[in-house]
Amino acid sequence: MLEEYGIKTLDDIEVSGRRVFVRVDMNSPVDPSTKKILDDSRIRIHTESTIAELVEKKARVVVLAHQGRRGEPDFISLRQHAEIMSRILGREVRFVDDIFGDKAVAAIEKLGEGEVLVLENVRMWEGETKKAKPEEHAKSEFVRRLAPYVDVFVVDAFAAAHRLHASMVGFMPVARHVVAGRVMERELKALAKVRTRPEKPCIYILGGAKAEDSADVAEAVLSQGIADAVLTGGLVANLFLAAKGYDLGGPNVEVLRKKGFLDLLPRFKEVLERYEDRVKLPVDLALDVDGRRVEVGVEELPTSHLIKDVGFRTLDEYAELIKGAKSVVMNGPMGVFEVEAFAEGTRRILDAIASSKAFSVIGGGHTIAAAAKLGYLDKVSHVSTGGGALMEFLSKGTLPVVEELKRYSR
Repeated sequence: MLEEYGIKTLDDIEVSGRRVFVRVDMNSPVDPSTKKILDDSRIRIHTESTIAELVEKKARVVVLAHQGRRGEPDFISLRQHAEIMSRILGREVRFVDDIFGDKAVAAIEKLGEGEVLVLENVRMWEGETKKAKPEEHAKSEFVRRLAPYVDVFVVDAFAAAHRLHASMVGFMPVARHVVAGRVMERELKALAKVRTRPEKPCIYILGGAKAEDSADVAEAVLSQGIADAVLTGGLVANLFLAAKGYDLGGPNVEVLRKKGFLDLLPRFKEVLERYEDRVKLPVDLALDVDGRRVEVGVEELPTSHLIKDVGFRTLDEYAELIKGAKSVVMNGPMGVFEVEAFAEGTRRILDAIASSKAFSVIGGGHTIAAAAKLGYLDKVSHVSTGGGALMEFLSKGTLPVVEELKRYSR
């Protein structure tokens, strides 16, 4: 039982011999030309924990998942995912290219104890992405057709828990038991330590190129006394610097404009005015001058060169704050870590986190990719599977699917 949330887990139910429907998030990067999966991390996380445990306990496992978005290059079948799961488990994982039609129902009925069946990409049914309450989704053809076979519904897709989609919540009103899977359980336990009741000092690090939610996260954790300081890097830092009145220079302003971030400036300015002493901005920056790393103080702005990392003086300040922290959250790299000359900021921050005694959480696709590339993935306390879901949880302290789990957990 997740006591803090009032949500039951796999520890609270008997699954042997029962049909257990598991909603996972194994949405993976796909090569647009070959349509091959490029990274199986999310598939592995769910398979090695929740799925493997259910197999060992002799459950009849039905896997629900999505891949990509309709019309996008990564919108593909889940056949590859099932093949990868087979390799991870060392046993056959069946796949059926159907979601709730006769083929799917026949495959579910044939499922034996300890066997796993992956249904087709749920987003191939157009009703999947409609946002609605569980009670409304439960009336859909998808849920009505499969409901008679659902003994236990396991919600394991933390990374999709900010979306009230049919496969996420539709089975909650009709399943005999509704519980959190091991991935969801681990995420909620870890996030409680840095969002609900963090040990102090608590430091949040917000960077990267996805700045849309960063101001909301900063305000939430500072206004509620959760974080003692928010350190900034990447385009998030550039936006805060611009909000403070710095002219970043034509090329850097153009980057923000192209991403639609200039519209966010009033919001960033508002947060900065309220919490200026606790929102930490870079004091120096690394520029790309013909491929070379050239550092300048922020007082030397504007520049005609692209800003691609924070500078060493900034990193010294940030590392010192992280060193004294007891809780650390990192979402987003400090700079363009993919290029060696500009990986130093992200490397130094990850090294400071790994060297500290803090309970640490990192999340977001680029942060995880950076930690993997730079060798820090196994040196932090918790790696979150969530991107948008993580940011929403950090800003609001909960997620729509988590709230429904609280209502229906039984």
